[in-house]
Amino acid sequence: MHSARTRRRQDGMRRAEYTERMSSAFLTDRYELTMLAASLRDGTAGRPSVFELFSRRLAGGRRFGVVAGTGRLLQLLREFRFDDDELRFLRDNDVVDAEAIRYLERYRFTGTILGYREGELYFPGSPVLTVEGSFADAVVLETLALSVLNHDSAVATAASRMSIAAGERPLAEMGSRRAAEHSAVAAARAAFIAGFGATSNLEAGRRWGIPTMGTAAHSWTLLHDSEEDAFRAQVQSLGVGTTLLVDTYDIRTGVETAIRVAGRELGGVRLDSGDLPIVAAEVRAQLDDLGATGTRITVTSDLDEYAIAALAASPVDAYGVGTSVVTGSGYPTAGMVYKLVARQDAAGGWVAVAKASADKASRGGRKAAFRSLEDGVAVAETISVADGFEPVDVAGSHPGARAVQVVLVDNGEIDTAHEGPDGTAAAREHHLRVREELPLRALALSKSDPAIPTVFTEQE
Repeated sequence: MHSARTRRRQDGMRRAEYTERMSSAFLTDRYELTMLAASLRDGTAGRPSVFELFSRRLAGGRRFGVVAGTGRLLQLLREFRFDDDELRFLRDNDVVDAEAIRYLERYRFTGTILGYREGELYFPGSPVLTVEGSFADAVVLETLALSVLNHDSAVATAASRMSIAAGERPLAEMGSRRAAEHSAVAAARAAFIAGFGATSNLEAGRRWGIPTMGTAAHSWTLLHDSEEDAFRAQVQSLGVGTTLLVDTYDIRTGVETAIRVAGRELGGVRLDSGDLPIVAAEVRAQLDDLGATGTRITVTSDLDEYAIAALAASPVDAYGVGTSVVTGSGYPTAGMVYKLVARQDAAGGWVAVAKASADKASRGGRKAAFRSLEDGVAVAETISVADGFEPVDVAGSHPGARAVQVVLVDNGEIDTAHEGPDGTAAAREHHLRVREELPLRALALSKSDPAIPTVFTEQE
């Protein structure tokens, strides 16, 4: 009995240590390790290989996609280690054999990863990520890469559409309560990269340097004996520059009370219900009549890109978006896949390989990607395909185009410029810059073909 209690206590301690240390090695699927084990047995584990992460089509008939999650992926790659706890689990559950255990014990990714810069636009067939290394080294990264980039890119694509619809009006992400706790942090980061200016999530603020915002919910008003008491207490705590939530009871009464309590210098009012175009116009007129012409109106009621676009002519100053942005506005995954596209054969020669399944075919060969431009406007996604491994096309081979791939990992060395708050800020700047290259038709919200075609060329 004592031994059983001791084991349970030790297991609990190990679980606690796991949550603190959080190796990323088990953020994966079992079959990646069983393939690795089998390749060690048959001698193919060390074959140089090229894997590619791409999307066959854009989710939801969107006209462009936004790459996000790269900085997070690189950090997780740094933590991709099989330590004692992971190896014990694999051994105790007969996941892989002893030879694979020994391999994983020493595992460090030593290959090279090229990819689209975070914040970059992508289209069907864009080689968003190219992973070069031995088969064993590269195959185990499939699930990790897909889980990060599929989620973050879906959120960023939705967020970019919302940012375009909002124009110059600021957007705040406030969807943490509609996502899993870690997904919420990732979603806040992706939304910020794609044009949102702030988040309600404190961990996202701490980890990624994103500005945070937030004042009070309806519960604050309901806590007090009157709406006036609630407003007065909030203003005393946060100052007259705060934003008061005026729709807990009657909106018109709430606005009148807010200005009586805070004065004409009140920073803002928030509307979270009602027919927003009508309500916003009525509140603006009421604020102006009360002399609060500088008081801003923020709306936060189940907004998505279509609702934001519908408010373009309304006197709204800012938007807060929750559920829609953190769930990709109806499309929670970008639909990217991770496929082997080139490898060495038994004789040491490079061969292109591709899946030929109906509706799921891939295009073999290592690829170089360029954004073809005319007068600064994107006209095509040009993908140069090589049958083998060398050489690789350079921008000079494509006049009027810019290369969209960068080296993220060079022979195991991770480029730290893409990580942390600085990497997040750089991704945001890059996205807002390259979004200016989009043709006008790309800015429409209706479902359609991609804004520019993807053109594949054979590398000479």
